[in-house]
Amino acid sequence: MSRAPFTFYEFFAGGGMARLGLGERWKCLFANDFDAMKAAAYRANFGDDHLHAGDVWRLAAEDVPGRADLAWASSPCQDLSLAGARAGLAGGRSSAFFGFWRLMEGLAAEGRAPRAIVIENVSGLFTSHGGRDFAAVCAALAGAGYRFGALELDAAAWTPQSRARCVIIATRGDLPAALTGSPDNATRIVAEARDRLPGRLRGRWIDWRLPAPPHRNQDLAALLEPDAAVRWRTPAQTQALVDQMDGAHLLRLDAALASGERRVGAAFRRMRSGRQRTEARFDGLAGCLRTPGGGSSRQFLLVAEKGEVRSRLISPREAARLMGLPDSYRLPPRTTAALHLAGDGVVVPMVRHLAAELLEPLLSPQRARAAA
Repeated sequence: MSRAPFTFYEFFAGGGMARLGLGERWKCLFANDFDAMKAAAYRANFGDDHLHAGDVWRLAAEDVPGRADLAWASSPCQDLSLAGARAGLAGGRSSAFFGFWRLMEGLAAEGRAPRAIVIENVSGLFTSHGGRDFAAVCAALAGAGYRFGALELDAAAWTPQSRARCVIIATRGDLPAALTGSPDNATRIVAEARDRLPGRLRGRWIDWRLPAPPHRNQDLAALLEPDAAVRWRTPAQTQALVDQMDGAHLLRLDAALASGERRVGAAFRRMRSGRQRTEARFDGLAGCLRTPGGGSSRQFLLVAEKGEVRSRLISPREAARLMGLPDSYRLPPRTTAALHLAGDGVVVPMVRHLAAELLEPLLSPQRARAAA
């Protein structure tokens, strides 16, 4: 197996979480993000050698150097998220995908198409517009000569955060038999998305085989800052959160208080039937991190202990840990910016697992044949 570094492009790079996840065996040739705050965080952690800050639609193929083994694209998800307006790929943010795809077509025309492409987005991509958005992505890949398949991966397998994602992996090369077949983490939403595709696209489909990761050994409580190092909400503010609970959510809090142990939970405020409700969980997981756009996007932590409950907002460093970022990672100094960076990112250990178990075994023989 070749030990030369695998090469990659990182589009919609954010703070470089895909780069961190790919790891030391990978070399970045080019990175791009439109957001100035995210670009600043990328530079603070990785330098400025490969980053091009600006609109992906303003890039041309000649701006992108060399031929990479992999193009990674975590395109904006706001128009596809279940928490958003579901405008789909026609939405103002998520349509940036086609700016990325225009570059892939330009590289292919020059004989520089990446050997593999990963497209990561929210799980809403599987069902957006009745599956038509997912089919549009698959059609683009097929039209460029790629075969493809998709996985639904939840961050909860790696970090204590519930965060399901659609991950499409496409390749132009031969497929090692060990990488295909029934995945250990197959989900119904993937099978239904595949079966909705027209026959010409189903013929390009790959059932990727990805082993399940080792069992996660940390829960939400293990990632939190010491109680004395954070700012707690007042008892009145906490009671206001509790007063907005009902049904199963109030029962969960009551059970945590009755346990006699310190129990840590997570909560969001959401609008339900025109009323604001607090929805809580005490299963050892945080809810899906989101950008701090107000309302339900602000995640609370609840601590039930000695018959009392306290509450506070999740901190930027805790959010970073839930994304798998090391404490050495330099976050933006402003809280809102740091939470935005985390909420828009990709989970680092999920990328590492995908790289080690699928991408590297896929690309190693392809590169060996190209070098022969």
